[in-house]
Amino acid sequence: MRLAFFNGPVQNSDFTFADKPGKAVGIRAAAALNALLGEPAVPHLWNTVTLEGDLRHRMDPAAGADRHQHEQARIRAKYPESVLPATGVLTDADPAVAGLAHDMIRERLEAGVLSVEETATVVCSSCAHMAGIGSLACKACGSTDLAKRLAPQLTAHNAGAPVLGPDDVHGRRLAHLENIARNVPDQLILSRTRAHGISLAPFGLTETVLDPRAALHIAVLAAAGQHGAERALMLTTETAAAHVAAYGLPFRTHGGIRLGYAVHGKVPYGDPLLGRLYEVHRLGDAQRTLFESWFLPLYALRERGGIHPGKLPALVKFFRKISLAPSGPKTEGRAGDVRRAVRGGDMGWLMDAPTVTHLLPAFPGRDATGRRR
Repeated sequence: MRLAFFNGPVQNSDFTFADKPGKAVGIRAAAALNALLGEPAVPHLWNTVTLEGDLRHRMDPAAGADRHQHEQARIRAKYPESVLPATGVLTDADPAVAGLAHDMIRERLEAGVLSVEETATVVCSSCAHMAGIGSLACKACGSTDLAKRLAPQLTAHNAGAPVLGPDDVHGRRLAHLENIARNVPDQLILSRTRAHGISLAPFGLTETVLDPRAALHIAVLAAAGQHGAERALMLTTETAAAHVAAYGLPFRTHGGIRLGYAVHGKVPYGDPLLGRLYEVHRLGDAQRTLFESWFLPLYALRERGGIHPGKLPALVKFFRKISLAPSGPKTEGRAGDVRRAVRGGDMGWLMDAPTVTHLLPAFPGRDATGRRR
């Protein structure tokens, strides 16, 4: 079975990778894991169907009428020198994703997994935006004139199956995450009032789009289909997985592809201790880049609750050791063991110095085999 990793779509909010490198953990981990498996690189996935994006586009005089181009321009600005990755980017509102979403929704409506039914929601009387139960004011226009209304919505009902099962999370089972994810209502509303997204008009729901928490999963399936993967693993934090899992439940399989979650912790890139450690251990710019873009994202898959800053001294010291060590022939056969471990969700090999020395990507001062020049 062909397996590939994809980043959980990154929300297209106000940041750049230079000032918020933590936003790139999933992208970096996916690149490293796919390379270890011998898989080609995959596109970077983005979430553009947000209320924040609607408001920003409405308020920006320079945004222009084409929302897709506006979102693409913002995504491009996130990357160094505004250069997109060679593999490209894919958003949760791209035509390929929307087409797949319509096919999946149609199939699930016919199968009874989804339905369009009259449902009570809280709606803003001023702008007709849907608001959450218990909201005091509309997040779109600020009005406090909210009322319950009956209207057709795309819905999914909890059939008693767990939102997250042991096979849905890659690697060691996270029972506490399964417990958190099951705290959802029996009826999920999958339609949302947004100005941008996957239109639900083909199903009689005008002026609504598919909930972005569902669309994220379909974006991963679309990318996996283009890649030829049969098992797609979406990199995500525990918090994000708990937040989106229920909405993705109807959209985790399609055309022989099965989607699961690979959980990683947050990386303390902004901790001032890092800079001091780099100076103490005399890590050059290339070594720092490799430590931050390859080693730390992979280590975040070991520490799925997050990397504690107190571990940084030991990790920098270990990385310096492996980055300076020669890679001997005895370690060359370990690549197969690492691939099997990665496929099984075991990241224990990452702290085995001889193995990691052999697998470490090349950087200036070190050749492709890992030997010092």
